[in-house]
Amino acid sequence: MLSSAFLVACLVAAAYGTPLARNMQVHETRESVPSTFQLVGPAPSDAVVDLRVALVQNDIAGLQKALLDVSDPASPLKGQHLSKEEVEKFVAPKPETVAAVTAWLKDNDIEATQASPAGDQLSFSIPVSKANALLDAEFSVFNHTPTGKTSIRTLAYSIPTDLKEHLDFVHPTTVFAQPFTGKVFNFVPHSADKPKPLFNLTSDAVPASCVNTITPSCLQALYGIPAALATQKSNTLGVSGFIEQFANQQDLKTFITNFRPDLAAGTTFTTQTLDGGQNPQQLADAGIEANLDTQYTVGIASGVPTVFISVGERNRDGVNGFLDIINTLLGETNPPQVLSTSYGFNEPDLPTSIANNLCNAYAQLGARGTSILFSSGDGGVSGSQSQSCTTFIPTFPSGCPFVTSVGATTGIGPETAADFSGGGFSNVFAQPSFQSGAVTTFLNALGNTNSGKFNRAGRGFPDIAAQGENVEIVFQNQFGEVAGTSCSTPIFASIISLLNDELAAQGKPPLGFLNPFFYSSQGAAALTDVTSGSNPGCNTNGFTARAGWDPVTGLGTPNFAKLRTAVGL
Repeated sequence: MLSSAFLVACLVAAAYGTPLARNMQVHETRESVPSTFQLVGPAPSDAVVDLRVALVQNDIAGLQKALLDVSDPASPLKGQHLSKEEVEKFVAPKPETVAAVTAWLKDNDIEATQASPAGDQLSFSIPVSKANALLDAEFSVFNHTPTGKTSIRTLAYSIPTDLKEHLDFVHPTTVFAQPFTGKVFNFVPHSADKPKPLFNLTSDAVPASCVNTITPSCLQALYGIPAALATQKSNTLGVSGFIEQFANQQDLKTFITNFRPDLAAGTTFTTQTLDGGQNPQQLADAGIEANLDTQYTVGIASGVPTVFISVGERNRDGVNGFLDIINTLLGETNPPQVLSTSYGFNEPDLPTSIANNLCNAYAQLGARGTSILFSSGDGGVSGSQSQSCTTFIPTFPSGCPFVTSVGATTGIGPETAADFSGGGFSNVFAQPSFQSGAVTTFLNALGNTNSGKFNRAGRGFPDIAAQGENVEIVFQNQFGEVAGTSCSTPIFASIISLLNDELAAQGKPPLGFLNPFFYSSQGAAALTDVTSGSNPGCNTNGFTARAGWDPVTGLGTPNFAKLRTAVGL
């Protein structure tokens, strides 16, 4: 449905008259491309590019204030989440903004369509020759050498000077997001004679087998997660899926039968698709990431309705479907109360404009009551995966203050930081007020260690952590173990869903945006502090876990009983 502002603007646009020569100014530029991309040459003039124009949003500062007001435990508005329409009022561009941009496009014989629920994004497809003329750009073909995938991008583009206050950015232009290729999982199948860890429903003691292998019963014992079924069908848990990683129902059934035999044999998830996504069920199509994410949501969040959201390869948003999935959820009347995503980028790969736009989209969903959790990355301080570097590489979306970033731990007595746990400080997003005290304490203790390798004023991540090593899954009918913050994220997301279920049963709102709660005194006290381990990278030891918050395991791991009390149950 088109927004009223967009319809009005289409009528107003005619008042801008016939095309005139426009003064242009450079809007975005980059000096170089990531080393994994190579210039092939000028893009063919008749090649068609799919572009989106992001319009300046009406009142982002107001949206962010509203988000904090409904999320801060000390706020009288806590839990009074906004409606879809209330959020869109903050985001929808002013009518004069839509009119000005629409007139510019119309002057160039471009018919755009609305590409976001609030009307702050417009999309259109034009030949490269026209894109070059429209944006005073030089679109070229670039090859991503690890995958062989090509994309058409430019290192700079311009917009009319008189649109500077109306047009946020044009996309994809200067973005060089690494194509998702799947996490580098070291899936180690068990030998046929290796006994699988026993299911333990009655004992509160952590089974001895959990020293070597993590299963649902280990997590129930370690974190006090209840096995009782959730009761509120309106409380849903969303699991993001990308790059044709498919979640296999038969593997889930095998997993449930072996590790959660108390659950009904038919316990499963539903599937939602976009951008041509699908979820075929041939065993050979099963994906390690998708199986992990669904097995450790369905198998931990007992009885919570779980939906696997499969984003297909026909996404044209330039960021692997990240814009499309969030816009899809923002367009829903009842989006999931929790969203778990085990994918991300290195922060430098995205233009600041795109990172800010996505971050504000997460703020929109958070203001409506959704808890958004992302894995912090598996490269320690060197980014999403281990790589060569001289300065620390933050990950995105973990650097966005409006999502909850999840790091990883290992061991059970006590837990220590997993050495791959991504963590650090954003170079794009400033340190939010809700974490300033915790981060300042860490930085004061750190002193000059690794000085100059990270941004001391940036948003620190991760926020929390959970088990992420030697995690047992079923993949293509084999039992085996995987590791990564991809494990810890669905585990913690499941715990939030179980808390939401109990809150809903008492007529209370969902937890929504989590960070102000976790950084409050009552929230932090409900977590188990992890004080040993580090996340090396970039030829350094990285950061070291210590008492209080740290950029390795955040504030710590969950204690379900304490969390119940802290959220008012």
